[in-house]
Amino acid sequence: MSAPALHIITHEFYPRRGGIATFTEEMATAAAGAGAAVEVWAQAAPDRALEKPWPFRLRRLSLKGTHDFWCLWQLGRELVRNRRDLRQTVVWLPEPGPMLSLMYLQFFKAFRPPRLILTFHGSEILRFHRNPLTRRLTRRLIRHAVRISTLTGYTRDLLCTHFPEASGKVMLSPGALRADFHLSPARSATPASNGDRLIVLTVGRWHPRKGQLETLQALLALPPELRARIACRLIGGHGKPGYETRLRALAATADFPVNFEANVDDAALATAYDQADIFAMTSVPCGPSVEGFGLVYLEASAHGLPVVAHDIGGVGEAVLDGKTGLLVKPGDAAGLTAAFARLITDPALRRQLGETGREWARRNCWQASARSLFDLPAAP
Repeated sequence: MSAPALHIITHEFYPRRGGIATFTEEMATAAAGAGAAVEVWAQAAPDRALEKPWPFRLRRLSLKGTHDFWCLWQLGRELVRNRRDLRQTVVWLPEPGPMLSLMYLQFFKAFRPPRLILTFHGSEILRFHRNPLTRRLTRRLIRHAVRISTLTGYTRDLLCTHFPEASGKVMLSPGALRADFHLSPARSATPASNGDRLIVLTVGRWHPRKGQLETLQALLALPPELRARIACRLIGGHGKPGYETRLRALAATADFPVNFEANVDDAALATAYDQADIFAMTSVPCGPSVEGFGLVYLEASAHGLPVVAHDIGGVGEAVLDGKTGLLVKPGDAAGLTAAFARLITDPALRRQLGETGREWARRNCWQASARSLFDLPAAP
């Protein structure tokens, strides 16, 4: 069986960072490695000198990759211009931006790819359903799709609850570690990378949904003797306006070091993981925005870090409570502080959770997800 030609249309692609961008890049690479003729349409890059040598054809479109009307209209125009080519290939829309563009073209059969695959991540399901117009358009788009994927069972159930039309079409395409991700050697219980202080690391854009504020509040609620044993490192980037200001104001009240670092590259991030002792991303409910999975949890586990997280959305499918980390119900401030206290005072538990996490993080692979989603031939 020969591999199909595949067009991947996305607003989330390198050098943009984040879980969806990583998912799209890795799935495209895996599909190309399985023999598919892959062409990716992506948003414009601010600096073409930073482009990577991809194993597939990459076409940069003259659009920013936002969800505003002008950007969606530009992408829609490209879909119309290239409709004949798109009708001859499998078309995969891995995130909500291109879905919104196609929603308004799907009423014209000539503009609608006959072999359409969609992937949903979580938050867009609630946003699409909340608006009566996009709810109707999404239902129609789902009916036209030949296959739909989600990364987690949680997102699958969320999708089928709000859009029953997806039932019978949904499959899981779980995320995995980046292909260029290098596992660090087994760590000691205490890396001692900041003197005698344990480093609590968070990684994620500075946005209320990521819960950095809740992490800081929990650490500040620790007894003085435990606060004297920690430092906090917040790696991310600018997100929700005003949220970073709130974070910095709270950090200024801490009697332990709190460092903010933005735009950290992959090499520096790997070093940060290796220097840390505990990883935390305590995502919280935030309107229609949900945590569908979180590839960052797998990266932390792969570095042997015990994880502290909120039991929300699909996080429980990335972090195994009591095995690779400690999960706490959102809103349980005392329970979150207790989880940090337990890990700070128990090096054996930190080591145990970290070692189990290293194995857990390697259970999935991009090749298997790509072959299943795109119906590619099995590896020889």
